[in-house]
Amino acid sequence: MTSSKRHLWAVIATTAFLAACSSTTEDRTANWTPDQLYNEARSEVNSANYTKAIPIFERLEGRAAGTPLAQQAQLEKAYAQYRDGEPAQAIATLNRFIMLHPASPALDYALYLKGIINFNDNLGLFSWLQRQDLSERDQRAAKESFESFKELVERFPDSRYAADAHQRMVYIVNALAAYEVHVARYYYSRGAYVAAINRAQLALQDYQDAPALAEALQIIESSYDKLGMTQLRDDTRRVIQASFPEGTGSTATTKSSSWWKFW
Repeated sequence: MTSSKRHLWAVIATTAFLAACSSTTEDRTANWTPDQLYNEARSEVNSANYTKAIPIFERLEGRAAGTPLAQQAQLEKAYAQYRDGEPAQAIATLNRFIMLHPASPALDYALYLKGIINFNDNLGLFSWLQRQDLSERDQRAAKESFESFKELVERFPDSRYAADAHQRMVYIVNALAAYEVHVARYYYSRGAYVAAINRAQLALQDYQDAPALAEALQIIESSYDKLGMTQLRDDTRRVIQASFPEGTGSTATTKSSSWWKFW
């Protein structure tokens, strides 16, 4: 093949490649109105096509910048990211929304969704209450979820999301307390009585009024007994009798409600 022919084929191949790139990157929404973009994105969400919905919401944010529709797009993009299995991106989107729109009438929803994402992202921490054995799990997401719900309830007590947020706060506190007691029970079963006392005392300090605290006191009492620390054992026993005059019953071993699984 001569050099001129090779050059000709190179030009043809390059032209074909550029044409292909042009056809694949063409934005079919280029001339759409913001309402058309929103309707298309919502259609994708309703069909559970979250991956397709996210970039459409992003285009809508840009084209409708400074309008309530742009704020709506940002919130719905966060929801789509969450449902698409990208909780970190969803949280980042919500944090940006909360920072940019502190007076938005949808701020309560942003806080609620942020709490829900962290709540569901951390179900592994609580799943041992049903079936799993003990392991040290990250509690950060649960605590961040609690803080989002707490801010929602305190700032927007009349919000439509406040009642559910409050329920979830109670659940998180009770679950975290039960988790600490579960760890304390594990240490006790291994003969690590000082560690068991420390973990049970942490539950008493951080999660007042949680149902699992009765067992926390029992673990402390039994651990002091095993260590031969009779004075502290008897002091703890008196606290138990004063706090639970009708008996402690079974607490930490009771299965928790699973209503949150439906979200």
